Amino acid sequence: MESDAIALAGQQALWTCLLIGGPLLGILLVVGLSVAILQALTQVQEAALAFVPKMLALGLALLFGSSAAIAVMRGFTEGLFDQIVALGGVR
Repeated sequence: MESDAIALAGQQALWTCLLIGGPLLGILLVVGLSVAILQALTQVQEAALAFVPKMLALGLALLFGSSAAIAVMRGFTEGLFDQIVALGGVR
């Protein structure tokens, strides 16, 4: 019974990580691919040109998506605390 709850909590933790990190990684993938295509077309191989747009995109994504990420983390935490109470963690 307790091992099932622990496995479920681990599964929910991995799902939460995917929900928070997945969109950020997707945005960085698209920006990195577009910069790489631009560098290949223009034959400009500058390291800062590959790094700066990704950091700007990540900053904007964190700025506009932080409230959604916090809501996902809060829901996970509340669910985890509810599971702990259901198992008899508080008397």
